[in-house]
Amino acid sequence: MADAITGLIHHGYVPPEGFGAPQPGVFKASTVFFPSVAAMRSREWKDKSAYTYGLHGTPTTYTLEERLCALEGGLHCVLVPSGLAAVATVCLSLLKAGDEVLIPDNAYGPSKALAEAELLAWGITHQYYDPMDPQDLEAQISSRTKLVWLEAAGSVTLEFPDLVGLVRICQRRRVLTALDNTWGAGLAFQPFDLVPGTQPTVAVDLTAHALTKYPSGGGDVLMGSVMVRDAGLALRVKLTHMRLGLGVGANDAEAVLRGLPSIGLRYRAHDQATRILAQWAQTQPEFVQVLHPALVDSPGHAHWRDLCVNGEGGAAGLFSVVLDARFNQDQTDAFCDALRLFKLGYSWGGPISLVVPYDLRGMRTAWPAHLSRGTVVRFSIGLEAVQDLQDDIAQALRVLR
Repeated sequence: MADAITGLIHHGYVPPEGFGAPQPGVFKASTVFFPSVAAMRSREWKDKSAYTYGLHGTPTTYTLEERLCALEGGLHCVLVPSGLAAVATVCLSLLKAGDEVLIPDNAYGPSKALAEAELLAWGITHQYYDPMDPQDLEAQISSRTKLVWLEAAGSVTLEFPDLVGLVRICQRRRVLTALDNTWGAGLAFQPFDLVPGTQPTVAVDLTAHALTKYPSGGGDVLMGSVMVRDAGLALRVKLTHMRLGLGVGANDAEAVLRGLPSIGLRYRAHDQATRILAQWAQTQPEFVQVLHPALVDSPGHAHWRDLCVNGEGGAAGLFSVVLDARFNQDQTDAFCDALRLFKLGYSWGGPISLVVPYDLRGMRTAWPAHLSRGTVVRFSIGLEAVQDLQDDIAQALRVLR
């Protein structure tokens, strides 16, 4: 070629095959080349047999999707920009005007906001059910109900529902179920095989997972996934995913791929430290209730024990406390501000411990009967030394004394 720049752009070097390393390669592309018009017309991205456009998948994203399937027990996975985007993708794939979705009253707040705003504006109604009362769920299922959301454990207050019982109700009523599986992360229990050896299989139909949390592990990536086993459902999700133009960055996918091999070690470390701190918190008089599924008197403990412990699962890295009602919001805020190692911030699953105070009155349709009255504070336990975190909480409690 006469022009050096043209020669540079069209340089023909191809590196030799056979390179192996601990981490897979990072492929960045919008445009994907085709060897011929026939290939351009025949390639299919939906079954991951080929590549057509960067938005529809690269070797990097395909690899991450398949590894996530291995983690959660799914067969089909799509990646989206956040956990909330995963929830939205499920809803938009499965619901249309005139349909109704049922949501647990202790669901992730932005999921409820999505239902109350966008979904409602599109003619999709919703109802909130008591996740600790399977009969309440069954009573609310109607001919309009096309999807039931599940959470285990519940957001902020960490109640653990009778997940098996709720799924069985939905299976009997032939209603699809979607589980926000961020807390379980594919490690506490297997959502697509809740009761191993049972026929027909007791399983959720879809999971939404905020990869932002445990799969990433660094507090520096926003990403989500939608997982299914049924091929028909998978196609509905993939087509919605394509039409919405959802995609993730290659470097973000790389970061999650790097974090996945250590997820089991990190999850257990978060879990073990959280149990120690939750048990200690029960001895502090300022906390009238401590919420953590592994505590015997925490709401839903028996359901967690039966589902997770028998399968050698875990209990993640979150626990919440209810401060005595004699402490007002300003005092609660002062307690949180006095913490030194715990940082004020949303999310969880990273190396740094976090704390957030919540006013539960604005988050539930009614105050749950199983919760003591007071202000709720949620702790996300990082990877610091347990004694240092305990000492930090202890010194911050002095502002209440």
